[in-house]
Amino acid sequence: MALPPSMLQTICFLYAALLLLSSSSADPIRQQYVVYMGSSSSSANGGEFAPESAYLQMLSSVTESDDGGEMGLVRRYQHAFRGFSAMLTEDQASALSGQEGVISVFPDPILKLHTTRSWDFLESMSGLSNLMSSSNSSSSSSSTSGHHISGIWPESPSFNDEGIGEIPSRWKGICMEGSDFRKSNCNRKLIGARYYGTERTYNDNKTHSSKPKGSPRDTVGHGTHTASIAAGSPVANASYYGLARGTAKGGAPSARIAVYKACSEDGCSGSTLLKAIDDAIADGVDFISISIGMSSTFQADFLEDPIAIGAFHAQEKGVTVVCSAGNEGPQLNTVVNSAPWIFTAAASNIDRDFQSTLVLGDGRTFKVRCKYLLLLNLMFNAMEIMLRALFLLLWEFSSNCYPGSLDRNKVAGKIVVCVASDFSISRRIRKMVVEDARGRGMILVNPEDTGVPFDSGTFPFIEVGGRYGTSILKYMNKTKNPKGTILAAVDVPGYRPAPSVAYFSSRGPGPLTENILKILAAFPPKNVTGTVPAGEKPSWYALKSGTSMACPHVTGAAAFVKSVHPKWSPSMIKSALMTTGNLCCYTLIIVMINLSKLEPIF
Repeated sequence: MALPPSMLQTICFLYAALLLLSSSSADPIRQQYVVYMGSSSSSANGGEFAPESAYLQMLSSVTESDDGGEMGLVRRYQHAFRGFSAMLTEDQASALSGQEGVISVFPDPILKLHTTRSWDFLESMSGLSNLMSSSNSSSSSSSTSGHHISGIWPESPSFNDEGIGEIPSRWKGICMEGSDFRKSNCNRKLIGARYYGTERTYNDNKTHSSKPKGSPRDTVGHGTHTASIAAGSPVANASYYGLARGTAKGGAPSARIAVYKACSEDGCSGSTLLKAIDDAIADGVDFISISIGMSSTFQADFLEDPIAIGAFHAQEKGVTVVCSAGNEGPQLNTVVNSAPWIFTAAASNIDRDFQSTLVLGDGRTFKVRCKYLLLLNLMFNAMEIMLRALFLLLWEFSSNCYPGSLDRNKVAGKIVVCVASDFSISRRIRKMVVEDARGRGMILVNPEDTGVPFDSGTFPFIEVGGRYGTSILKYMNKTKNPKGTILAAVDVPGYRPAPSVAYFSSRGPGPLTENILKILAAFPPKNVTGTVPAGEKPSWYALKSGTSMACPHVTGAAAFVKSVHPKWSPSMIKSALMTTGNLCCYTLIIVMINLSKLEPIF
């Protein structure tokens, strides 16, 4: 007798579930964990680092005999602190956490990558213009800034070594070669470059590692941008296709730069970042600049945060660590990298703005903030383009410019007005939707009005607040044939208020430290469709916003203070910058640290 189809489906489902459970129990899932064992001064063997065999012995104590001989040791930390990362199951990680000498064991987190006028503005606000100019013109500075970022574009004029003295003899770093990077790419300015592959160690006590793929070269632009802000050499007549023209320079132009490429387009491995910090300390850097951070939603305590751990041991060795606060504002409790021993930087504006003018067909004008509409001067200068509301059956979807919601026949050749009532759709996605529908430009009506210009490349894009947006929509609804003109962007000097905290900058208080309370810079010259105006060569510079850009400003300022007071400790430099600055106010709490366990004691 044949079984009914419904019963057959149920039996098949149960059988598949049993197979899955059986497979899971036989082959538990492994993932990478970091095993942190404290500083060298707290080791039981007098401060010497454990040999590789000691880590393998620890792993063998929690590894089953039928694992096929592979121990899964990935990285070792052996300069400023002790420990390793390894491929483990959850049970194995739990067993390791209870062993003597182990402080914490945690899954390897994936962290994310969080100017011409800015330094002049900061100097004028501080009244130190002459002092900073005379100090930065010196070629005798021996400070080295280590940037843990996405690499560097060595050919940028911001990294030329003209006027820079010989590399200090205390420097122990290297310039690693890669597929598109040679030792000759380093010079007296860019003195070090590392990138990281994956090593694997087996229980035959031999390390089997293939040559890392890639190179220290920057492919996303983040590393080049931040490194030039902190310590870029002066470059006259720099601009972004004519906008923000001036002399581009870092806060400490005479300082050296070392790059540790710990990130890719997919993010930054916490275990790799720890290795990069460990190497930077051993190489002899004076400052570490980290424009990277965890999500504020999933913040770990300090014993499971790779940046907090690495920064703690860097501070212990006399290296100042500066980190970005994150770009998840304006909500409260979103600040990251808030450990007391980290110098955490928020983002603010400066006294320069970029504005465009929208002229409606009835003669009314609206001045709006924008960053990249200067490209309209090259592509659509003062061209009249139709403005037309898109009243489709699915108004809610089309007005928000959801993917697939726009009618190409109605959109082609027109400026599309999108209303951001659904904030789950990013500006970048909306722009791509309009482009795909062959729109000629875009006006985004955003009731929140963040005031942060969007990088739209060569695609005409402006964003207006609720008040301007209401006027534009009323005009479109009352006019049979609405028209408008978008004018090219211009620099607006003396913009006020400035400085003020940027809308996107993460806010405190930090969940673990509740009591602690736009920039032109170098960029890889990429020729990507939609980013370079017709007839122009790729620019060596770009305009970017974010706490990633604020972080190297603090690093450059710290390097300047170090050049004046070379014997000052990281805490003294941090205190000097925080208590004498008139841009922000801070409340400091004094924390005693147990160096062996990395725990605050009161």
